[in-house]
Amino acid sequence: MVYSLLFRAAAQTLLQIAADPQHLGADIGFLAVLHTWGQTLLAHPHLHCVVPGGGLSPDHERWIPCGHKFFLPVKVLSLVFRGKILAALERAFKKHKLTLAGQLAPLQSPAAFADLLRAAAQRNWVVYAKRPFAGPAQVLTYLSRYTHRVAIANSRLIAMAEAKVTFRWRDYTHGNQSRIMTLEADEFLRRFLLHVLPASFVRIRYFGLLAHRHRTQLLHRCRSHLQTKAPPPLITTLAARRCQQCHRGTMHRVDILSPIQLCAWLPESPPAENSS
Repeated sequence: MVYSLLFRAAAQTLLQIAADPQHLGADIGFLAVLHTWGQTLLAHPHLHCVVPGGGLSPDHERWIPCGHKFFLPVKVLSLVFRGKILAALERAFKKHKLTLAGQLAPLQSPAAFADLLRAAAQRNWVVYAKRPFAGPAQVLTYLSRYTHRVAIANSRLIAMAEAKVTFRWRDYTHGNQSRIMTLEADEFLRRFLLHVLPASFVRIRYFGLLAHRHRTQLLHRCRSHLQTKAPPPLITTLAARRCQQCHRGTMHRVDILSPIQLCAWLPESPPAENSS
């Protein structure tokens, strides 16, 4: 429920502020990726949004680029986003669509939940936005690391002993320093399972010009205004299986060999010659 509200509020905020003539006055498109964890595996749900620097005019007859200093004013984005999130949570609460259990059980009281929303409304919210320093390709490469990844990579795990798990984490608050953390196994599993998404939940979504229902038509119009060509087509699954030797036959997977099977199947390496 809350993840879906997060997507909806972020999308509505970007589309609304971008369409305002006082800011950009354009129809924009973007993709959003849900990321739920921080370095210590605690819950930290947020969205990474990749947005082209401009959009189509309301009549779609020209391309409107963003300014040199910024895309959209972050202070306005923060205020609107805060309002949309809190209003959505209030509606969901009144319709009894929020599950408030465990430590959140006291919030089942309408008065307590109203106090929570009131306190959240009094805090400054920050929408972080910046121009990519190394270009769009670097942004997409960075983002692709998270699209199909679990909360912690094996390379960060150091040890599991005496029912405790030790792993590396990066402290972004203090100069991006590398630190070590040890948790009880139960606590480690609890934190890890916080980031298992519901079945069939879509964590990469497209909005505006990039929405699936009219993306092909509108992207063609964008490229026409920008006088750019469409990228080459992606390699299809069939083309990827094409035999690289004859370029006619199709490769079919027969079996998957484990490392042990592979070692047994490969011929033994000849002994290294004595160089002395």
